[in-house]
This record gives sequence, C-alpha cells and structure tokens, in this order.
Amino acid sequence: MRILYGVQGTGNGHLTRARVIAPAFAKAGVEVDYLFSGRARDKFFDMAPFGEFQCKTGLTFVSRAGKIRFVETALKNRLWQWFQDVKQLDLSQYDLVLNDFEPVSAWAAKRQGKPCIGISHQNAFNHPVPVSGDSWVNRQIMQHFAPTTVALGCHWHHFGCDLLPPFIEPIRPSEQGSGRVLIYLPFEDANDIVALLKALPEQAFAVYHGEAPDSPLPANVQWHGFCRAGFQRELASCQGVICSAGFELVSEALVLGKKLLLKPLQGQFEQQSNAMALELLGVATVMQQLQSERVCQWLAEPEIEPIGYPQMGDALVEWLLRKDWDDVAGLCQSSWQRAKLPEAWQHKWATAY
Repeated sequence: MRILYGVQGTGNGHLTRARVIAPAFAKAGVEVDYLFSGRARDKFFDMAPFGEFQCKTGLTFVSRAGKIRFVETALKNRLWQWFQDVKQLDLSQYDLVLNDFEPVSAWAAKRQGKPCIGISHQNAFNHPVPVSGDSWVNRQIMQHFAPTTVALGCHWHHFGCDLLPPFIEPIRPSEQGSGRVLIYLPFEDANDIVALLKALPEQAFAVYHGEAPDSPLPANVQWHGFCRAGFQRELASCQGVICSAGFELVSEALVLGKKLLLKPLQGQFEQQSNAMALELLGVATVMQQLQSERVCQWLAEPEIEPIGYPQMGDALVEWLLRKDWDDVAGLCQSSWQRAKLPEAWQHKWATAY
C-alpha cells in the first residue's frame, strides 16, 4: 500500500500527530509520501521524520494579539493558487490519502475518487462534544475545509462518541522540576507576554515564541525560539503550562500531570470549545485576556492527576492496513479500553468504553 499523508501546517499540533504516526508507518514498512501546507517551507522545523516532503500554499488564518483577523485572513489566502494545487496534485500512484485537516490533498482525493481517511481533532466536532461559539460558518468550515471519506476525530474524552484518544509522543517526566512555568502563546504579541510576566517577578517563566520582544526581558523570564527538543525538555520539568487552547500541547501536558492555564484564540471556534471541554473535565483554568491577577491565582492551584492515554500510532496503522475502514467504532472502543482516565472522569459521559 502506498499512502499520501497530507498535514495542515498552521500551528504545530497537526505536525505533532504526524510525528507519532510517521514512525509507526516506517516500522510497518508502509511507503508514505508527505505533503504539508499552511506555511512557507522555511517556517517548518525538525522535519527529518518526513523525508523529502512536498509543501503547498494551502489555506490558513491570520491572527494578531490573540485574535483572528478575518479580513486579513481572506486577503492572505490565495484561493486561485489553492485551486491550481488541487488540480495539479496527481494521486494516481497512491492507494489511500491520509489527511490531517489539509485542504489540498483532501480536495484532490475528492476530485479523483481516491479514498481519503481524515484523522484530526477537528473531526471530533462532527460529534456531540462540548462546543462554544458555534455557528453556521464554523460548521461549513469543519465539513468542507478538508473533506474525507472516513473522518476519525481525536479528543481528550470520548464524550460517549466514537472518538479516538490523542496521539502523543512518549515523554518521560523529569525527575527534577525546574520550578519554571512553560509559556506557549504563539498567537499573542511578544511584548504583551513580557508585560504580563513582568508583573510576576517571584515566578520564573520559560517562553517559546516565534518572535523576539522589543521590550527588555525581566530577570524572571527566559525567551526561546521554536526548538522541539528544548521545548520537550522544558515541558517535562516545568511546574505548569500557560498556553492557547490547541489540542496537542494540552494532550502532552495532561499525560505529564501539568496544570494548565489556557488563553484561547479569540474568534476561533475550536479553541473556545477546547477550553470549555477542559473546564468541564476539571483539568484546566481559562482566561479570556492576558491578566497577571489570573496567573497569580492559577499559580496557587494544585497539580492535576496524570492521564494515561495509550500509544495510538501503531493502532491506527494496523487498522489502516487491515482496510476495515467501516469499523470505526471497533477502533475507538479498543483504544479507550487501554486508557487510564482519572476516577473523577469515570461517571462523565459513561459508555461501554
């Protein structure tokens, strides 16, 4: 079987999932080509697991100071280039397209009649999971942005639906904590983050951000560009995480038992819904604005119980190779049976899982 794996490159969550699935494909001896879109090629990093990957313009969104800018998003997305990329992508050599919310490969598969299996957190919103800020426009985006033949959704809880647990790289917790709080707020202005942390001089912070601030760093703040290895080391040793409400980083923090303070991206339905779900599950605190008082209150909160999600890469690849693609429920059920959820979750949305 030869597979084209299309991955959305906006943010790093989709890439994180691909980094879990790629080694499972390699171990199984599956021939896989990778296609990424949503950012320029030189903005990707740590891409060795994907070999000589393709990179397309795709579709993305523009944010500034923690808010989606809808007019700028419409102006930035080059729909004619996207349409040409869809037309020119030849899938004749592939048996299957695996798709993580990537619009070029998904629409090319639809046009050429190729089976396309979607694996993404966005697909979870096809089910009755907690949602906030829903609208007709959001539903149209979720359904038509990257259409698939079979849609597999991932979430932190099954919520009584046919969903999969998160795909997480194995992370070994550090035996010695750093005492720092890890901050990953890629949609916020760098200077706004500095101003927030300057008001909390007694707490040490490690910030990972794509831009350096103009204002001087206070003594309690370490500032880093994107580095996967360094980020993972900091995550393993930190005392808590302040981040946006994306899916993959939160998943890693939950496995490590790191308490979470979320600042969801305003105007982004998925992040607002994620924040609601985590509050309902009792594993995160949410702030809608960058507020030092809110951070100070959160710092005093206790740690959370680590959550035991199974390793999902091999399970997905085995299921794909069996070609039993109609049995989504069986894959979901067997996956949750291997999960170790907190006792407080056992009565929530209880099912046979």
